[in-house]
Amino acid sequence: AGFYTAQHLVKVSDVSAQILDQSFLSQNPVPIYYVQVDIYERLPVPFGLVRFGVAPDHPEVKNVINTFTQTARHARCSFHGNVRVGKDVTVEELQEAYHAVVLSYGAEGNRTMGVPGEDLAGVYSAKDFVGWYNGLPRNRDLRPDLSCETAVILGQGNVALDVARMLLSPVDILKKTDITQHALDALAESSVRRVLIVGRRGPLQVACTIKELREMVNLPGTRPEMEVSEFEGIAETLKALARPRKRLTELLLKAAIETPGKEEFERWNRAERAWGFRFLRRPLEVLPSTDLIRAAGIRLAVNRLEGDGEGVWAVATGEVEDVECGLVISSIGYKSLPIDPAVPFDARKAIIPNTMGRVQQTAGLYCSGWVKRGPTGVIATTMNDSFDTARTLLQDIGKGTLDVSTVKPGSQAVSALLEKRGVKPVSFSDWEKIDSEETRRGETRGKPREKMLDVGEMLQVARA
Repeated sequence: AGFYTAQHLVKVSDVSAQILDQSFLSQNPVPIYYVQVDIYERLPVPFGLVRFGVAPDHPEVKNVINTFTQTARHARCSFHGNVRVGKDVTVEELQEAYHAVVLSYGAEGNRTMGVPGEDLAGVYSAKDFVGWYNGLPRNRDLRPDLSCETAVILGQGNVALDVARMLLSPVDILKKTDITQHALDALAESSVRRVLIVGRRGPLQVACTIKELREMVNLPGTRPEMEVSEFEGIAETLKALARPRKRLTELLLKAAIETPGKEEFERWNRAERAWGFRFLRRPLEVLPSTDLIRAAGIRLAVNRLEGDGEGVWAVATGEVEDVECGLVISSIGYKSLPIDPAVPFDARKAIIPNTMGRVQQTAGLYCSGWVKRGPTGVIATTMNDSFDTARTLLQDIGKGTLDVSTVKPGSQAVSALLEKRGVKPVSFSDWEKIDSEETRRGETRGKPREKMLDVGEMLQVARA
């Protein structure tokens, strides 16, 4: 979100504001040609969710890094890595140094299940599991136990399917990606052969996209295993569905209940691994092993749906179902956390309260991305959201509600503060040293890159 916001700001500057609405310009002839953008990042490496959230087998999605790199190399954009906003420098100090501050720090917290047993060994959040195989330094020591046969994933969004795909993908596919080597080694030794993807509502409410579902259906060495009874009456609803939901449901029905063609039938027969959705189920308790140390199963409440259309909700029937499993991954959502006491925060919604990206009751402070709207949507959603915040900021300059009449010191003042506090930022050219070394290490293994997992090592390479 931060890079997308910066991209729009410097792009508008480049074209001398010509891409702004002409009627707006005629009423607000503002000199926005000299916007200087500084990006502050906690880690020594840039690109956030694209580096640490996008699945390793989705390199095409990561191509946006090329655009971000162009932005970072722009004459009026600077990257300052290894700086913890809220700790190394406060938001108030940033506001003193800049005309505007945009918070785009995402959602690093987990939504918990709130059930007994979720603290047992073998229970992980999808956020941490994704961070483990994608090389997020804080998750490098996760070491998930993959010695069980069945894994249960709670949640049916794209992240849940990413995790299922990583658990079941042939290693020959994964070893050509930028998955971390320690994760690749663990997955190569994994005993997981069956993954159940559990959701509290029905097939018509599944939250993944058709692209992610198609990848599961076509995943080599696997076959779908669904409960046919969960799809009763679904085919009759197809005509009334909007096209995206209709296409998704048709593919789901094909995988669940249609007789496969000869070639697909043979592929499924040869498959040693299986996956399937389980609908109308809600976790009640993670069941412990006999020594009470690790997960041995999960107890699910059986639901029914009430209401109509998009507004249906799940209601417990009173029935329960126990599923034997040794691995439980909760993919029920991320949440943003407060970054600084000076910044308003809505703890219930887990966002910074804002209007069109303007932080409420705080002039000159803006937000974009997940911390603005919540952890929803795909990368394109974040792009549009961030562009909207950039437009809002520029409009405020034009209307005079954001005062830019006085000179602000910007990074010069912040750099002085950081130096006093013993903090040494990482520049974009420093990051490119890390990038070059990661690429070199990857080439020796036939991979696009081998990510560094230790911040200390990153800093050592950056300053060499």
